Amino acid sequence: MGKGNKVYFKRVAVLGVGLIGASTALAMREQKLYGEIIGFGRKEENLARAKERGIIDDYRKSAAAAVEGADLVILATPVGILAGFAGEIGPALMKGSIVTDVGSVKGALVSELESLMPEEVHFIGSHPIAGSDKSGIDDARGNLFTGARCIVTPTARSDRQALEKVVSMWEATGAVVECMDAFRHDEIFALVSHMPHMVAYALVNAVEAVDPGCVTYSGGGFRDTTRIAASSPELWRDIALMNRDNLLRVLAAFRASMSEIERCLEENDGDGIEKEFSRAQKLRMSIDK
Repeated sequence: MGKGNKVYFKRVAVLGVGLIGASTALAMREQKLYGEIIGFGRKEENLARAKERGIIDDYRKSAAAAVEGADLVILATPVGILAGFAGEIGPALMKGSIVTDVGSVKGALVSELESLMPEEVHFIGSHPIAGSDKSGIDDARGNLFTGARCIVTPTARSDRQALEKVVSMWEATGAVVECMDAFRHDEIFALVSHMPHMVAYALVNAVEAVDPGCVTYSGGGFRDTTRIAASSPELWRDIALMNRDNLLRVLAAFRASMSEIERCLEENDGDGIEKEFSRAQKLRMSIDK
């Protein structure tokens, strides 16, 4: 199955119908990649709304029931409960089916999930890099992944055909797919995703600690810098703990960078401050290019 070829699934199960799960369902529907899609989640009210909006065809009240007969299962729950979910649905998974996820932590989790799959069921890790600080279906849209990068994390044990189907599925949603080692994935995203979230949370808390009333004067700069601090604390708690070692390493580098700026201020070193700012400016501008 080459690049650009669409894949088709008779039944898809989405476990976790939030922003990413619902957007995946909508994108797959627009591309006619499946015959039927079944949802599962913690709140039946949310599932009923998803069905009413045409995001899913139907839903089940248990994860095991949702995956029955599904040839593709998408785990779109917080990463902290993925392994528990995999164990719960294992006995109900159909032979030959494919299980993937949308979590932003991979590493050892990929091997754990792979080992929890029953015989002739294939797990392929995925991380579509799209979304926002919103987490509900009201913000879901079918073009969320258009032009976005999606990291797929195969292992030495991965079934080749299952891998090709997962890659083709994400390409059909508009994503630009790249395959990568799961541990390398976590090193990269500790830097460019996980650390920025930690910094945003800390920045908002620092303002409150110094002078809570000041937050009402927030302009565009503060709002842009801290937008991701509105993200789900539950979701990011799990990500932080599961990528703990990488985060500790990169946060140490962040502290060193802040210490250099602090030193420049203490010594009234204008040239030093400008040098630090200019170095960051050039790198930041290169991202947009």
